[in-house]
Amino acid sequence: MSTAELEIDDRPPALRARHLAEFLSMRALAAAMQCVDPEINLKTAALIGSVFAASGRRRVERAKGHLRAAMPDLPESEVERIAVESIRWMFRLFLVDALAMPRLVNPSNWHEHVELDDFEGGARLLLSDRPVILVTGHNGNWELLGFTLAAMGFPLTALARPVDNPLIYRWVLGLREARGMQVLTKWGATDRIVSLIESARPADRRVAFIADQNAGDGGLFVPWFGRMASSYKSIGLLAMRYDLPIVVGTARRLGHRFRYRIELVDRFGPEDWADAPDPLFYITARYNRGLESIVRRTPEQYLWIHRRWKSRPKWERAGRTMPAGVRRNLESLPWMDEETLSRIITADAAGAEEARG
Repeated sequence: MSTAELEIDDRPPALRARHLAEFLSMRALAAAMQCVDPEINLKTAALIGSVFAASGRRRVERAKGHLRAAMPDLPESEVERIAVESIRWMFRLFLVDALAMPRLVNPSNWHEHVELDDFEGGARLLLSDRPVILVTGHNGNWELLGFTLAAMGFPLTALARPVDNPLIYRWVLGLREARGMQVLTKWGATDRIVSLIESARPADRRVAFIADQNAGDGGLFVPWFGRMASSYKSIGLLAMRYDLPIVVGTARRLGHRFRYRIELVDRFGPEDWADAPDPLFYITARYNRGLESIVRRTPEQYLWIHRRWKSRPKWERAGRTMPAGVRRNLESLPWMDEETLSRIITADAAGAEEARG
């Protein structure tokens, strides 16, 4: 949905009134928080998160269930701690960082709040004139990753889900684009992405995706923490069509301050998937592997309430075992080991058994 489309306001009066009330509340909160040091705001946001976790146990239990499935060897005390801390992190991120970022991160002082990890190879790709895909997930501060690159003078185009409230959407869009980062909504963005990749302007040809969301029953199922998870095909198809390198990265919070480290954990290109039996499967599995490694580094900074395994493969839904072709694809992954493969197959068989009832 574009800004122009949002101008066509056919919302019912009650909905318009609700959206206006939400918008005014958000702007008032933002104005109040701008008057207070971000370090204090972070403590306040963490306290709000703690209260929310204590009163909203349903979401905490969902996060704990996902943690147990992802890392079954974690002691229960760690599962509880990480689940609650991830809720606190979420409140710090949305109530403080998103509002403070345009003020604190600019071309002259970004290095006061953001440090760069040793990622020479990935950085060369991102800062070159070559088209490149940047993949990140809901870990750390995904907004800051692109925002900082733009502040450094290397703008990119990011895909983001539009906010339902059009007033908040326009406001948040302005915050996101304050340093030169362009934002596209996921609705109808395919043609625009292709035109960007084919553009002669280097700034247009850096495209960022948040790629750890459930892609539905029609997605491509690849490993995610020892179980097949639905992933978007578009990233791999785009990379294959234009021979684009892919960089996987994050912006990880350091301590409880507005201080981050940008880390690029993997980079790969056409030479890596050229000999794969199923290049699309390889690409999708590899960037998911990179995102998983990011989550394992700081599980407290991941959005564990996401239903990452909500959709199931069609064979599992039908109560059948994993097809031989899928298993061969798994076995062909260079990093696949027997223990992980066994865990994936066991989880898949359990899902098929559950589907059979």
